[in-house]
Amino acid sequence: MSLSCVYSRARVGLESPLVTVEVHLANGLPAFNIVGLPETSVKEAKDRVRSAIINCGYEFPAKRITINLAPADLPKEGGRFDLPIAVGILAASEQLPPVDLSQYEFAGELALSGELRAIVGEIPVAMACSQSQRTLIIPMQNTEQASWVKQAKIHGISHLTQLFPHFAGQKVLPLVTEQLIAEELGGQGLDMSDVMGQPLAKRALEMAASGGHNLLFIGPPGTGKTMLASRLAGILPPMTEQEALEVAAIQSISHHEITRNSWFTRPFRAPHHTASSAALVGGGSQPKPGEITLAHNGVLFLDELPEFERKVLDVLREPMESGEVTISRALHKQCFPARFQLIAAMNPSPTGFYNDKRSTPEQVLRYLNRLSGPFLDRIDIQIEVARLPRGTWAQSSQKNETSVQIQQRVQACRAIQLQRQGKANAHISSRELKQYCQLTADDNEFLELAVEKLGLSTRAHHKILKISRTLADMEKSPEILRKHLTEALSYRAMDRLLRHLTSAIAV
Repeated sequence: MSLSCVYSRARVGLESPLVTVEVHLANGLPAFNIVGLPETSVKEAKDRVRSAIINCGYEFPAKRITINLAPADLPKEGGRFDLPIAVGILAASEQLPPVDLSQYEFAGELALSGELRAIVGEIPVAMACSQSQRTLIIPMQNTEQASWVKQAKIHGISHLTQLFPHFAGQKVLPLVTEQLIAEELGGQGLDMSDVMGQPLAKRALEMAASGGHNLLFIGPPGTGKTMLASRLAGILPPMTEQEALEVAAIQSISHHEITRNSWFTRPFRAPHHTASSAALVGGGSQPKPGEITLAHNGVLFLDELPEFERKVLDVLREPMESGEVTISRALHKQCFPARFQLIAAMNPSPTGFYNDKRSTPEQVLRYLNRLSGPFLDRIDIQIEVARLPRGTWAQSSQKNETSVQIQQRVQACRAIQLQRQGKANAHISSRELKQYCQLTADDNEFLELAVEKLGLSTRAHHKILKISRTLADMEKSPEILRKHLTEALSYRAMDRLLRHLTSAIAV
């Protein structure tokens, strides 16, 4: 037999399309050619595979070897094709026992000695292989994370020589058992009990966690904005297994390590304000995930919000609405998930304080205008974080609520939403608002007058309804009441600040 076919997987964003590795041995002058749009790292597999086969005691065929990686229009990169190429050559030269290779998929990088080295993106490979109902053979280093994919049949090997006794039935490789991972409290190991005072900010944080709302803290330096924001991940409901698998898949293709202890920990990303647009949304000739994708199913924290470039913040507008980001290049188009919860913090003026008389209303307004109106419109809750009142330190001995206590209430509130509409309130569509956020005629008139007086957009109108729905759920109220609308309208601190500055300048 001079022809063999072996299955493997490429890596294209979060997808792992099937690649058929066809190996043909022909008479003629010895040669080794790889075709099928291989990149440099794949072309270099020729030397790695040759040395690995020889050093494992096999005979490298002195023939004209042609390797075709199909489909031919799909770019192939990385060392993951070393193992399937080596298996294909050994099968075509009849140095492996006769076995149905169509039931297997292979991925792994070979060392010159024949040892297997880890690959990147094992979780998407395992997911795709499981759907194809084939058995996956990968390096032993990748088996733990790949085993998190339920129903996946996986063999882990550490050396090329382990394949012959397995296919011959002499020493069958055991299937990797699923790693049972306990759900643990996520977050950064930070607790809400460390935060003194700020009851209004804490309520806003709980509200944001309960309904999945975006949140903006406005206040002078030293009021605890960053401290509060860093504790949001710890009060969010634990991720479901599907959400955890999505996060793990993103981490695996981004060269980020994820362990059993962090399996159910929601991501918390806090990029510096000098980050570029590509750093946030992703990019590159081969599109890679950015910060908003790495924050999928978790929290994206933007500290010192006005210090970000305006065009950088504006690229977040579409992902905040759609929950995904599409990166288009001349030859590639990749869609990455980006269902993140935004929490931001900022000072009310370039000097940090409202009325320290170091900046004029014009300067303050110029500073705040770094944030575009459409971007601010997408932030549900805008709240002022005031300086701690006198006597707060004296009361520091009082026991504050812990993150676990708040998380229990958040989970109960989120359960109501999932039972009612199958999603968090922040993700309710405009069409679903009429069904789940009904108001009485008087309350509807009250809200419309308030929106008209405040000069809010239709999107802001919808945001207020969603926040009101969350407030009602927190009180286990089936209906949205007037007090819920009033409280939701109070969370428009940026609108009040801009109106105040505009009035001061007009006078």
